Amino acid sequence: MSDSVQTPRKILITSALPYANGPIHLGHLVEYIQTDIWSRFQKMRGHTCTYVCADDAHGTPIMLRAQAEGITPEALIAKSSEDHQADFAGFNVQFDHYHSTNSEENRTLAEHIYLRLKDKGYISRKTISQYYDPEKEMFLPDRFVKGTCPKCKTEDQYGDNCEACGATYSPTDLINPKSAVSGATPIEKDTDHLFFELNQFEDMLKSWTREGHLQTQIANKLDEWLESGLRGWDISRDAPYFGFEIPGETGKYFYVWLDAPIGYMSSFKALCDKSDLNFDEYWQEDSTTELYHFIGKDIINFHALFWPAMLSGSNYRTPTAIFAHGFLTVDGQKMSKSRGTFIMAKTYLEHLNPEYLRYYYAAKLTSRIDDIDLNLEDFAQRVNSDLVGKVVNIASRSAGFVMKKFDGKLNDQWSPEMAALYQSFTDKSEEIAALYEGRDYGHAMREIMALADKANEYIAEAAPWVLAKTEGKEAELHECVSVSLNLFRVLMSYLTPVLPITAEKSNAFLNLDNCHWDDIQTPLMGHSINKFKALLTRLEMAPIEKMVEASASSLGKGSTAPDGKKGDKKAAKQSKQVKAESSTSDAPEFDALAEEISIDDFAKIDLRIAKIVNAEAVPEAKKLLKLTLDIGFEQRQVFAGIKSAYEPEELIGKLTVMVANLAPRKMRFGMSEGMVLAAGPGGSDLYILSPDEGSKPGMRVK
Repeated sequence: MSDSVQTPRKILITSALPYANGPIHLGHLVEYIQTDIWSRFQKMRGHTCTYVCADDAHGTPIMLRAQAEGITPEALIAKSSEDHQADFAGFNVQFDHYHSTNSEENRTLAEHIYLRLKDKGYISRKTISQYYDPEKEMFLPDRFVKGTCPKCKTEDQYGDNCEACGATYSPTDLINPKSAVSGATPIEKDTDHLFFELNQFEDMLKSWTREGHLQTQIANKLDEWLESGLRGWDISRDAPYFGFEIPGETGKYFYVWLDAPIGYMSSFKALCDKSDLNFDEYWQEDSTTELYHFIGKDIINFHALFWPAMLSGSNYRTPTAIFAHGFLTVDGQKMSKSRGTFIMAKTYLEHLNPEYLRYYYAAKLTSRIDDIDLNLEDFAQRVNSDLVGKVVNIASRSAGFVMKKFDGKLNDQWSPEMAALYQSFTDKSEEIAALYEGRDYGHAMREIMALADKANEYIAEAAPWVLAKTEGKEAELHECVSVSLNLFRVLMSYLTPVLPITAEKSNAFLNLDNCHWDDIQTPLMGHSINKFKALLTRLEMAPIEKMVEASASSLGKGSTAPDGKKGDKKAAKQSKQVKAESSTSDAPEFDALAEEISIDDFAKIDLRIAKIVNAEAVPEAKKLLKLTLDIGFEQRQVFAGIKSAYEPEELIGKLTVMVANLAPRKMRFGMSEGMVLAAGPGGSDLYILSPDEGSKPGMRVK
């Protein structure tokens, strides 16, 4: 859909409702972060955008867990809701309202929709045979029956499908079935159930699924189901069951999947009741507002078949679009409790900045339904390279000059060349907006980082640290750092949907109110800024490893490295932290030659071209600068004894030469690996080696 701030849209967005029977983990957060980014983007564009969600609070699992814990289901779901909302808030997922399916709004709407469907002849009654637990005196849902797969003979499989061979079947097909509740052998027992006659909506669904409401891959998958013919959908469950009792029935309850999607409506209704939003305007059959559901690919049948049929049959509008996404893997494998990669949201928040994960997910997400992988080493390197080394670095390199030299005030006049540079950044606005709109976040992040590279190249060429030391260059310096901070502002504006808290800190530094998408069209001229404070810090592997260890130990497992292999913890840290050190001597310029070495000894030295992507002083060291070096295939951290010879800012962007295969050594300031090469007598007369133009990071020096 085209987007224009001249024609504001009214948009309602939902994420799938998290089940109230367990905590939020990093796999869940793929969806909520994806949705939150889209919601924040739409609001930045000036649209009326509402993002609602709720806990999915009904069903047998919740009833049984509450019994096991000796509490009521209501107490269980109340605690779960509190925990879920704390986790979401920790990751800066901003709902306009968060509700529960166990609410009066949801009861009223579920009964209303059911009765409408019933009055129109879409509900039928059928006698079915179902497994029954004679000890617990309850009918058993499919997932509460376990036994041997009738196809591949794998034991301990659920009653609906085999996790070993993928076969689907009825619980009564299992060999040696057992109740997962009591362990008793279930018996078959007849019971009357109510069915929603989905087959009556085949024509409607064949049209709706091909009208652009779904991704192509999803529409193709649904074609398979539609061609094989739709059957009635069982919407009732027998007592005992935690849920809403069906009107006009005794001991019959709505199946959780009937009232769960209605939870989208009821959460919005609860918000409407305390705001000026109009429920009917968004849900009436002829509504012109927009409705979008973000969901996982595993629940597409409920959302793209059952849900639009229920809405259509009860005279409500159907979704504008349903956006499905894939699953999360960690280090290329399914999340694993034994490896410590089944990471809970709370555990992550105890160790790491949530905005790192928001950015990493954004950099991976597309409009397709592909699975995404959280590679823990790549995670650290991408955060450090993109956010710290590229974006935040622009502000940190420029802000000090503005405060010290120009009383914290940006200049008020630019040369045509600088105006054109700024224009080239804002010209990307609609292209990046279209990528956000299309949920192609990964492409958007690449475009933004390409601009960040362009900004850093400009700063490296302009060299404000040199201008600051050159007499008569004050005006040129003022323009350079003013333009640089304006470019930083543009980048942070583009990143605001992904990094909302960092954007708030950036606005405080730049002395701005919360920004709208088009604000960047007017540059900051003659504008006063505040003192720069660190926005993001470098991400080390140590806290990542602690998070993995905590995830494993919380499940009673031994700690493992992210790749699942146990081993020497110290060696693992050395290999993963990609840190480095170097030192230089205070020896006189001319010294006696060291002991001779052979050509074979020299051949062992691996000299590589390295680009200095970041440099900062080590406060507790008199001689050391901490350098971040890009050697093409990875980044390393080097401690170099050149503090008296260089200001950190003037090194950024330069190429140098490093010894890449120096054995790692632990220093007081961190693990070090590598050495930069420098010449000179020492002190301020020390010069790092600078390769000729045309050299690239990672090249061998021969």
